[in-house]
Amino acid sequence: MSGYVDLHCHLLPGVDDGARTPEDALEMARALVDLGFAAVAPSPHARPEFASAEVCAARRSALQRDLDVAGIALRLYSNAEHALILDGFLDGLGTKATRAINDGRYVLVEAPYRAPVPALPDLVFRMVRRGVTPLFAHPERCQEFERPGRAAEVVRLGARLQLDLGALVNRYGPVARRLARSFLGEELYAVAATDLHGPVDARVWVAKALAELAARTDAGRVQTLLRDHPERILRGEALP
Repeated sequence: MSGYVDLHCHLLPGVDDGARTPEDALEMARALVDLGFAAVAPSPHARPEFASAEVCAARRSALQRDLDVAGIALRLYSNAEHALILDGFLDGLGTKATRAINDGRYVLVEAPYRAPVPALPDLVFRMVRRGVTPLFAHPERCQEFERPGRAAEVVRLGARLQLDLGALVNRYGPVARRLARSFLGEELYAVAATDLHGPVDARVWVAKALAELAARTDAGRVQTLLRDHPERILRGEALP
């Protein structure tokens, strides 16, 4: 299969802890295309210590030009990764301060890795009421989602979950791997993404992770997670 869409990838050069140079970004893009991806919504960290939205937009436009010149068939879309507990995040929902996926209804957010968020259901409820659908990045890596039933609860409240493919192959340790396999088995994930940060060994581990995903679910589900649902998110459409 091909035509995959990656909604979580740090492809833009020199804006955060992802690609360092344009050359890194092109190498990462070549790997993604070779592995079946046709589109990426690069997701730089939306934090004060990293590049501004304006800089990221300019880098995305420049990278698209570089991709086109190099003959790398990868389309780029706007996106950013938001810290759920960052001051001002909730206040900015529904405004230009929030860098939604392709300027639509979905916003990529991440919960803290090693801190609980007991108010998570309330936060999800408030986001959904404001017309925003949170897409939680790598929940299997975040402490709050270790709480039994928490992942299913936020999905019922209207949030969507993104599988970090690397978790399936133990890039983040046994707890993340166990949760990823569990959430996958429960069909809690709406999409799968790479969260790719650099070119080193990208082809090897992403290919291994894609193979592991295919081994743990059927071909139709793989297509849903990597193509159908991401495309609907880019269009701002509701997911089933």
